[in-house]
Amino acid sequence: MRGTKASFPVVGGDSDGLAKYLRDIRVFPVLEAEEEYMLAKRWVDYEDTQAAHKLVTSHLRLVAKLAMGYRHYGLPMADLISEGNVGLMRAVKKFDPEKGFRLSTYAMWWIKASLNEFVLNSWSLVKVGTLAAQKKLFFNLRRIKSRLQLLEAGDLSPEDVATIARELEVNETDVVSMNRRMAGRDSSLNIPVGEGGTEAMSLLPDQSDNQEVGLAKREELSQGRSLIARALDTLTEREREIFVERRLKDDPVTLEELGSRYGVSRERIRQIEVKAFDKVREIVQAGFVAPRALLAV
Repeated sequence: MRGTKASFPVVGGDSDGLAKYLRDIRVFPVLEAEEEYMLAKRWVDYEDTQAAHKLVTSHLRLVAKLAMGYRHYGLPMADLISEGNVGLMRAVKKFDPEKGFRLSTYAMWWIKASLNEFVLNSWSLVKVGTLAAQKKLFFNLRRIKSRLQLLEAGDLSPEDVATIARELEVNETDVVSMNRRMAGRDSSLNIPVGEGGTEAMSLLPDQSDNQEVGLAKREELSQGRSLIARALDTLTEREREIFVERRLKDDPVTLEELGSRYGVSRERIRQIEVKAFDKVREIVQAGFVAPRALLAV
């Protein structure tokens, strides 16, 4: 997609530049399904860069919206949006309109993959995300703290640390360490942009999900449910129950409980869970063609 990136609105490194960028991208209209399909066909069949450019620019607001969700990591919004735009361009390049879903649904996977990779790489000085368990902790700690109403708690109590460690199946020392690292970055949340002190989030068209995000979430949810249901049908009864209990419930059953239920060791339950997850992931990936980086988080 040579030449496309250079003709985007450029997000500046300062607050005024970010405010201007968020205003500029409002001019690009949301595409109707038929127009989007025809543009995608022109790109796939003829490598029409103008068609690709229109597909990309019509989804810049989607990138900005998703990038805002990563602002609590304390990284510059300009960098987050730029990385999200890279993911969007990759999505347009690989998008197949014959699959039957909208570009926004497909692009969300690529945008989030680029943002996840950028965030992890930016935290490399503290060696975050080197293991799958650390990645899981890194991207879920704030969500769990919010649910437990602990966002302003500073250092966590031993009871809260134990709760989080148990839920995410990580060491308590890792929870304490990660919480302190992330707390050091939160001071840069919601930095005002422009002379009026307006926060960047308020410059987006709406604080609630816009048309693109809402449609993408509904389509993604519908397709995800269908693919998971199809994948579950391929599992044995024991694999299916363990997978559901461990991966699909808000409050997962512990390995010890399942081991007692089936009369096997904790390690055996873990092996069955991993095997079932691999089967499900393979079917979901084949049906959605999503970046593996997201499924590994």
